[in-house]
Amino acid sequence: MTVYFSSVKYLSDVMVLLYRSLFPASRCLFMYRDVVAVAKSQHRLSMVHPSLRLFCALGRLSGHLSKITMDFVGFDGSDYRVRLDNDLSFGVIMFAVTTGAYLSMRRRGFDVSALRYEDLVARPLNMCRVLMEFCGLPVALAELAVKALDVDSQRNSPSAKSNIGNFSVQQITPHMKQNLNELLKRHGAPLIGEPDILEGTLTCS
Repeated sequence: MTVYFSSVKYLSDVMVLLYRSLFPASRCLFMYRDVVAVAKSQHRLSMVHPSLRLFCALGRLSGHLSKITMDFVGFDGSDYRVRLDNDLSFGVIMFAVTTGAYLSMRRRGFDVSALRYEDLVARPLNMCRVLMEFCGLPVALAELAVKALDVDSQRNSPSAKSNIGNFSVQQITPHMKQNLNELLKRHGAPLIGEPDILEGTLTCS
C-alpha cells in the first residue's frame, strides 16, 4: 500500500505514524510540482470555489487570515502571516507549507519519499515503472498507470480542467518574485526560477 500526502491536512507526523501503525508495509509518497504551477493552479481553483475566493479576497486586506488558516490546519500560523497581495501568494504559501513539512519529516528520520509531477508528465512510462517498483507492485502495471494519467481526476466537478483552464493569472513581476522568494526562503523551499528537485525525489535515471 502506498499513501500519498499531497495536501496540508494529511502531511503530518501524526498521519504518517497512524498509517504506518495500521499498514506497516505502506509506502509514503509526497507528490509536488513547480511552485509557480502550484500557485497558478490554486488561483484558478479559487475562481470556482466560493469559500476559497472569499479567503483570497479577504486575505488581500490582512495577513492575519493566513495565520488563522494555518493555525486551523495544525501549523504555526505565525510563520505564515502573509498578506495575499497578488494572485500567486496563496499558492506559494501552500507550496511552502507542504514542502516544508515534507523536508522536516525526512530530516527527522521519517521514511517518506517524493515524486515530482513534471517528471511524471515528461516520462510517464519510465516514472510509472519507478513507482511500481517503489510500491512493490509488478512493473507490468506501469502501462495501465500511464493510461490512467490521461483521465482528468476532477472531471464532472467544478475543479475540472475544462472549467478552470481558461482563467488568466497575474504575471510575475520582479517585485512579486522577490517577495515570494523571501517567503519560500524562510521555509527552506525551492525558490522561483531555481532548481526545484527536493531531497528524496524518485528518479528514473
